[in-house]
Parts: sequence; structure tokens; C-alpha cells
Amino acid sequence: MANQHNFDSLDIYPVMGEKIHANNSVVMDFTEDNKKLAKVDLSDTKKFTDYVFKQLGKKKFGYGGYLENRVIYRRSEHFQKGDSRSMHLGVDVWTKAYHPLFAPFDSVVHSFKDNDNFGDYGPTIILEHDLVGKKLYTLYGHLSLKSLNDIKEGDIIKKGSAFSELGDYPENGDWPPHLHFQVITDLEGRRGDFPGVCAPSELPHYQKICLNPYSFI
Repeated sequence: MANQHNFDSLDIYPVMGEKIHANNSVVMDFTEDNKKLAKVDLSDTKKFTDYVFKQLGKKKFGYGGYLENRVIYRRSEHFQKGDSRSMHLGVDVWTKAYHPLFAPFDSVVHSFKDNDNFGDYGPTIILEHDLVGKKLYTLYGHLSLKSLNDIKEGDIIKKGSAFSELGDYPENGDWPPHLHFQVITDLEGRRGDFPGVCAPSELPHYQKICLNPYSFI
């Protein structure tokens, strides 16, 4: 099956509708190394959003975060139960709300759910893909509520078709507008949800089943 090392050999339709590159994007840093971030009240979503779009400047997209050890999850109790979760398992793409999203391959709607805890995914869709007889799943979090209105499990979505859009806060889990995108080989029985952040102690497990997603953007 395709893995994180050979996705580049596949014909993938860009999830954002266009490829992200140096001319239209900036890399975003949400680690402790970002001293500007330490001055932002992350619990105030408007102030957090103002910070994000100031960092974007004239660029259309901000992106990054795969396996990044982040401080931004301290804003929500959702990530502080048990071992604090800080390791990001997908890639985030930060851009204006209601930006459309596109299926990277021919897809089937596996499941969907509004994960509506503060700081959670908000509206979420998981697509299932059959690649050479092997299953692969892609997760899309922080969508608009409208994205869940007209879909049902088992719906077929053709490669390159728009199927959802980014939400604005607070409907998107109360985050600055962005996509959380994740590539997963084993959902471990979950539907409409899957950990997008894990504790550092859990990383060896999740790194095996949450593959590098950058080829998809």
C-alpha cells in the first residue's frame, strides 16, 4: 500500500484545490520556540485569529504541524485529560473561512460528526479510499456545520470534487479558520472522530498509522 514515502508517485488532487507552495503560503510555527505566540491570549479565539492572519500577511495559506510538539492545545481542557496531548498528527492549513475542500482520490464517505467540545474538531468528515485494494482514510476537521447537511455514509465522491468547506469560529470547534487534515491507515474502530493530537508517550503508536500528509496539499 502507499505509505508516507511513496505518496509522491500517486496522482493526488490537492485538498485545497490548488497546490501550496512558497509563493502562496507561509509556514506556521506553534511550538514553544515561537516567542511571538507566547504573547497571544490563545483562550480568546478572536485574538488567536487576529494573530494567525497577521502571520499570513498577503499569503493565501499558512501551513505546517505534522508531528509538531505544540503549545496551543493548552487553551482547551479537551487536551489536558490524563497525559497532556501536544503532538500534532496531521497538517493544518490556515486560510479564510468557507474555503472549499476537494477529494484527493475517488472516495466514499466513511463517517462524519460534529465534535463540538471547545477546542475539538467541530464538524468532521472522514473519507475512505481504496488504493490498490488497501484502505486509506483522510480526515477533515474544523469544517462548517453546513458541510454536514447534505452527506450520508456511503456517498461516493469523485476525485477533485468539492465536498465540504472550512468553518468559522465558534462552529468549527472555536478555532481560527483552518483545516486539520490527517491521513490514517487504521481508524481503530472509530467513526466521525480520530485523535489529531496525542501525548508524547503515544507518538510511537500513532506515527505508524498517521502518515505524512504533505503530498496531499
